[in-house]
Amino acid sequence: MSDPMNPYAKLHLSPAGPGDQRPTALQIIEDLQLKDKFADTVIMITAGSSGIGIETAQALYSTGAQIYLMIRNKHRAKAIITKKGAQQFLGMSQQLNVVINNAGILACPYTITSDGFERQFAVDYLSHFAMTTMLLSTLIASSSVAFKSRVIYVGSSSHRYSNIRFNDINFKGGNDPFLAYRQSKTAVTWSANHLDRLYRARGVRALSLNPGGVMSGLQQYATEEQHETWKNDKVMWTLMKSPEQGAATTVWAAVAPLWEDKGGFYLSDCKAAPLASNMSSAVDDGHIPHCYGPVDEEHLWILSLAMAKVTAP
Repeated sequence: MSDPMNPYAKLHLSPAGPGDQRPTALQIIEDLQLKDKFADTVIMITAGSSGIGIETAQALYSTGAQIYLMIRNKHRAKAIITKKGAQQFLGMSQQLNVVINNAGILACPYTITSDGFERQFAVDYLSHFAMTTMLLSTLIASSSVAFKSRVIYVGSSSHRYSNIRFNDINFKGGNDPFLAYRQSKTAVTWSANHLDRLYRARGVRALSLNPGGVMSGLQQYATEEQHETWKNDKVMWTLMKSPEQGAATTVWAAVAPLWEDKGGFYLSDCKAAPLASNMSSAVDDGHIPHCYGPVDEEHLWILSLAMAKVTAP
């Protein structure tokens, strides 16, 4: 692991499917020697009860950190990644060092939420934006010289296939469930980039990342035919990860000393992802040029404040 910006490069050279040699979230903690080293740290994770979320939580719990999970309510009707969720957290803790925005849905049936937004944009992006904005003051207050507060957005390589449709964010002109997902993941990365730009001087850094392909509840809306297609695609299947492996980049972003007071990067496979050389290849996990764009990122940020009806500190 000679390159600190790509410490697991060799382990990612020849992927062989879930459970292969690629690192797990717990391996990240062990390699960084962080077990029981974060006793004074408070971490919030959205959707931390299943999939890569629970693996993220378990690995970070081993550091001794205090973990708060924002999960679906007992009836599993809707996620509490809302303003109310932020208020509930602030009623329990006045310290917050890391927020991991992990929750997401993929290619769900077209729905407009009660707030008037396309469901994937609302769940994958806007709900996280609203909650994180309400928690920014606490993140700022909790930041220290020893550990700057961090906001981690779990994105996707799918950002490469859609910009933000500013003229029709809600797909009222015709729905495409996969395009809607891709748009939401571009929004996630843009939000992380702009948050880092705005708040780095106040002690809060932000990163976004691609966890890699993991079969989990994320694919609950996929058809049996789609599941079979994915499983029978030999190239794609070798790239797939176990949930434990899928959580590795998130955990690396959240606690690795390398990212102390650094932000505004899009990560993949435990590295800062380069520009993709083959935009259409699943094997190439790089980012597309529109992944970084200060003007559009600011435009989305201002629009999101209005849509979420929140005020940034």
